[in-house]
Amino acid sequence: MSRQTILPGTTGSGQQTTLGVMGGGQLGRMFVQAAQAMGYFTAVLDPDVASPAGLVSHYHIQTDYLDEQGLAQLMQRCAAITTEFENVPAPALMTLGSHRPVAPGAEAVGIAQDRAKEKAHFVRCGVPCAPYAVIDTAAHLAAVTDDLLPGILKTARLGYDGKGQVRVKTRTELATAWAELKGAPCVLEKMLPLQAECSVIVARGWDGVMVNLPVQLNLHREGILAVTEAYEGNLPPALAKQAVAATKSIAEELQYVGVLCVEFFVLQDGTLIVNEMAPRPHNSGHYTVDACDVSQFDLQVRTLAGLPLVQPRQHSPAIMLNLLGDLWLDKASPPWDQVLALPGAHLHLYGKLKASKGRKMGHLTLTGATVAEVRATALAAAKCLGLEAF
Repeated sequence: MSRQTILPGTTGSGQQTTLGVMGGGQLGRMFVQAAQAMGYFTAVLDPDVASPAGLVSHYHIQTDYLDEQGLAQLMQRCAAITTEFENVPAPALMTLGSHRPVAPGAEAVGIAQDRAKEKAHFVRCGVPCAPYAVIDTAAHLAAVTDDLLPGILKTARLGYDGKGQVRVKTRTELATAWAELKGAPCVLEKMLPLQAECSVIVARGWDGVMVNLPVQLNLHREGILAVTEAYEGNLPPALAKQAVAATKSIAEELQYVGVLCVEFFVLQDGTLIVNEMAPRPHNSGHYTVDACDVSQFDLQVRTLAGLPLVQPRQHSPAIMLNLLGDLWLDKASPPWDQVLALPGAHLHLYGKLKASKGRKMGHLTLTGATVAEVRATALAAAKCLGLEAF
């Protein structure tokens, strides 16, 4: 498969160069917007008629991800194809990848789709992770050692935002939880005393060139990202450097092409361990649209199209607040006029037509000249919206 640079604009045949994305959620929407700003046409494959990305794309192919006609149409329209979430079926990416440049590729996405494979990859890279055991059978369950308890039982596939996860303290609770998960393949991770959570986003091109965004400090509530703080000093420099190096090692070992986010835990003793990876842009990197000269979505377009990668520069301290559907449950609309009266407030709503508890409806990024200013404004915004302070 040719890896030549795919330039934006009109081709020699008079057609607009089109980039495709599998998945129509908010990440796909922001990829589409970044690609269109550079002059590309875009195509989205997603079964939802009202998908956020499909609503703003030049083309919306409304089919299932494994639909042969839909995949053929996407290949016909697009010069290259990416994905916006890790649960796109890997076989679909393999089919696309045999005809068009696809980034990230099926192999990398397949590893990220399976926690057991993901953990094994981290071990191969020499990146520390929490002690764990893979539980596929009743024999595996019986063989779990007591030193892994208390722990968190996680389904090996399809778990995100806290879904498919059960905290267990005893062997009896472990057996009950595995039964409740209907004996699905799982990973049991030992619970460790946490001090903080952070993430690193890197972009790696077809030529192996790799750049990174600043390390993000994250706060989760009920398994869903609530706040990201991105500014110098959010983590000790040595720890931040270690996180970047570990993320690059994980990407390099995969020969990864595209944007990759790796999430880490900081233990109470200051030790850094890896949690999981996402083969796509990430919620914790949304602030880059407003606070960096090159956003994570710009990097996604550049890696896919084979354009040069330059090291992004963060020009403003930033705090990102996740906006969940809970904000709409007791009111027609949150007080956006009051929020936008705050200095450095950047509102991003995803165009989703229905709000529900825990559903990601948008995000608010606060930027300013100093960390103190940004923190004060973010706290004011949280109070205005009735969000828990951070």
